[in-house]
Amino acid sequence: MQRVIGGVLILTATGGAGYVYGKELKRYLGTMLYFRYVMSLIKGEITYTHAPLPEVFTEVARRVKAPYDRWLVKMSAEMERREEYGFARMWNRCAERYLGELNLKYEHSILVKEPGTFLGSLEKETLDHAMQMYLNRLDLEIEKLREGLSAKVRVSRCLGVMSGIFLIVILL
Repeated sequence: MQRVIGGVLILTATGGAGYVYGKELKRYLGTMLYFRYVMSLIKGEITYTHAPLPEVFTEVARRVKAPYDRWLVKMSAEMERREEYGFARMWNRCAERYLGELNLKYEHSILVKEPGTFLGSLEKETLDHAMQMYLNRLDLEIEKLREGLSAKVRVSRCLGVMSGIFLIVILL
């Protein structure tokens, strides 16, 4: 009887681990989709209001959730203080500090820092084009994540159950 209960517990634990991994993959995709939404809001504010970047960041911060709102408010405050000379340096530092809790992969954290290179220095028309190109690149990365998501979720669940069965067979 103890072996049966132990087997059921092992199977439940490993199956649950596979399920949790699948949920984590879906959460990561949601994080990337929301970041794309935030960047599209920034592009829209720049395009339609032609306001300075600190005002754009403050306005967008009112419409987004944490940690993006803190990040944008701090970016706006740092731009107002003008303590740092390079916009890219300011953008990178704030992104690392306030968006670090998103736990993005290395290539996606580089993608988050990319707008710092062009956002603070271009004229309106060039900036609009650069933001559109950046959003297209984000869409491409999101599509790559989305393509393999369902297969990875299925595989993670199957591997969880199969590893549980393997452990049960070894232990019996």
